[in-house]
Parts: sequence; structure tokens; C-alpha cells
Amino acid sequence: MSAVAAFAAVPTTRSRTRSLLLAGAVAAPLWAGVSLVQAFTRDGFDITRHPLSMLSTGSLGWLQIANFLIAGALMVAGAVGLRDVVDSRWAPRLLAVSGAGVFAAGIFTMDPADGFPAGTPAGPGVLSWHSFAHFGSGTIAFGTLIAACYVLARHFARSGDRRRALASAAAGTALLLGNGWAMSGGTAGSLTLAIGAITAMLWVSALCAQRLR
Repeated sequence: MSAVAAFAAVPTTRSRTRSLLLAGAVAAPLWAGVSLVQAFTRDGFDITRHPLSMLSTGSLGWLQIANFLIAGALMVAGAVGLRDVVDSRWAPRLLAVSGAGVFAAGIFTMDPADGFPAGTPAGPGVLSWHSFAHFGSGTIAFGTLIAACYVLARHFARSGDRRRALASAAAGTALLLGNGWAMSGGTAGSLTLAIGAITAMLWVSALCAQRLR
């Protein structure tokens, strides 16, 4: 490559990275906003009992399905952008897998259960194969997101950025505890899971936004 061609390629590379980081910065606010608006407006939904994933059921389920698909794709793009600006081999890889898990969770939906959508009988109901696929996708998405937060915490700690190291560790721990409490059947487990997931996702989006500057 000539010197002129190499010089011309630099702005193109920077523009590509900025576009990818912008996608990552938008991912979590979009997913959280669309999810929470539905959680507080759709008839019969109780965020203390129903996971946000259950919004993919019912006549308006397409909205949450699209939310998962779009957010997952944006998360993968953001992970690729972070690869260019964060000196960590594993954090972007883990975040890309997490985004793919979110995308898959949109493809494989949960079944109606526990009174939602409105009119559904109480109780867990019968789980279909796509419910199990959704749970598997969620496990991958959450597990890799938690791991990525801890990898980022170690990265920032080694570089002397104590504030971001603590924030990364706190975000990963919030999701770890929220998911663990929900899996144990704890009171308001769906709410703690939502808080943990949104906290971790928002932190990653915040990092993408910071790198934009």
C-alpha cells in the first residue's frame, strides 16, 4: 500500500470504528427503554413476577422480539468497535458472544405463562422447545456479559483506571447477583434480574459512548 493510500485509509477506519461504537452506545438504552415502557403499559405484566423476555408473547410480542434482534445486532457491532479502542483481547469477544445471545433470545421466544399475556392461566405452563432455547440463549448472553465486565475490570485496574475498574466490576456483580437471585426463585426475582441486566448492558454502552469522544 502506498503512503497516500495508507493516509486515506486512516479516516475511513476511524469512521468505521465510530459507527460501530455508536451502535454499541445505543444498544442498551434502546433495549432498556423499549422493555420498560412495555413493562409498565402492557396489561397483565408484572415486572416483579414476569421476566422482560415474556414481553415477546401476545399480540404485541413482535415489538419485544424486534427489540431483542436489534439490540443484539447493535451489541455485536459495539463489541467490534471496542476491539479497535480497548487493549483487551477477550472483552470484545465476550461482548460479541453476549450480543449474539441476545439476538438468539429474540428468535427463540418464551411461552405465555403465569397470567401473561392477560388471560393466560396462572402457573408456569408447559415449556416448549423454543422456551428452552430462549433460556439457553439468555444463559450465554448473561454469562458472557458478566465475564466481559470482570475482564474489563481487570483491564482497567492494570492500566491504573480505578474508577472504570470499579464500575465494571460493579456492573458484572449486579448482573451476577440479579441472575442468581432470580434463578433461586427469590422474591421479585424478575425485577432483580432486570436491574442487573440493564445495569451491565448500560455500562457497556457507556464505555462505547466514552470511546466515541
